[in-house]
Amino acid sequence: MKFNPRKRTPYIFLLISAFIIVSLILWNTNSFFRKFKEEERLKMEIWATAQSELLQAAEDQELGNLTLKVLGNNTSTPMILQNKDGSIRTNNMPKELTADSAYIKKKMRQFANENTPIIIEDRGEELATLYYGNSEVLKKLKYYPIALLLIIFLFGAVIFFFFKTNKASEQNKLWAGMAKETAHQIGTPLTSLLGWNELLKTENINPEVTREIEKDISRLQTITERFSKIGSTPELRMHDIVSETQKAYEYLKRRSSKLIHFSFSSNIEHLQVPLNMALYNWSIENLVKNGIDAMKGKGSISIQVEKNGNYVNILVSDTGHGIPKGDFQNIFSPGVTTKKRGWGLGLSLVKRIIEEYHKGKIKVLSSSKEGTIMQISLKASH
Repeated sequence: MKFNPRKRTPYIFLLISAFIIVSLILWNTNSFFRKFKEEERLKMEIWATAQSELLQAAEDQELGNLTLKVLGNNTSTPMILQNKDGSIRTNNMPKELTADSAYIKKKMRQFANENTPIIIEDRGEELATLYYGNSEVLKKLKYYPIALLLIIFLFGAVIFFFFKTNKASEQNKLWAGMAKETAHQIGTPLTSLLGWNELLKTENINPEVTREIEKDISRLQTITERFSKIGSTPELRMHDIVSETQKAYEYLKRRSSKLIHFSFSSNIEHLQVPLNMALYNWSIENLVKNGIDAMKGKGSISIQVEKNGNYVNILVSDTGHGIPKGDFQNIFSPGVTTKKRGWGLGLSLVKRIIEEYHKGKIKVLSSSKEGTIMQISLKASH
């Protein structure tokens, strides 16, 4: 698929616009925060001046009333006033904690980190030190950019998830359409082959030949059925998992190289499991073919059926070169393949068939240089 820059341009423009808008909001918020902090500093300096005048002119009633009015205007900024004699006075702080000296010292250190303490003095003589913290409004404003960034991040994640899901949906529709069209195209020559085979039966031809042709025609019908089911919800019916797995094993064994040694085993005789046979056989076939490719056409393939509690495990083993542990999950992704030729859809289809359609699980049970074991787990009926 070729890259079309025109399709990406609107998304790039939106991304740049969003970045510019967010940057402007953050810059404006930061400027407002600094300005508000400066105004709060100025208010505290006025309060400190009023406190200095109060300490100097305690007998001047008029000046005292004016000073008290200035002092009483501060109802939001928490502060601690430490007098020259060491006595402490607090404002806008929890009254039940002001008697706790450890709490007061902790708050003094905190306030000193938030704002530079203001020294109250008269003619060079230090009278007291004012420690003040950020008001509730300033605290909220401080964390506003973080909240904004979090909102933007969540919004971006939702947009990304939407486009990713939309893209995956379009790809699924494309693959489903291609699969159904393939099934339709195969159907026409398949009908002709059925007719030709019936005609051959009337001729003086070895019956074994027509029987083998019938098997291959049946195989093509199965493939057509598989492709026609892609994109739609398949019907599951109760089948004997042991018998059906063995049938798939026998078919693959007959049509594989003599250099491949096949073995089949089961610790149970019969077990009913809801299956779609066309798709289940396709999964076994893909796993076996991947094993044969990993062994480069020579080695051993083993299929085991094991009952484990409420589940039945189907193990497909090979003696190939193995899979790196870091790729145990990646190999089930579409397009991932270690072969020079191929689209990397086999294991992706198997995962979808087993997990989405049959509500089971598939994983790499183990893998090393001696070989790989793939495990399918399906829930058994009671």
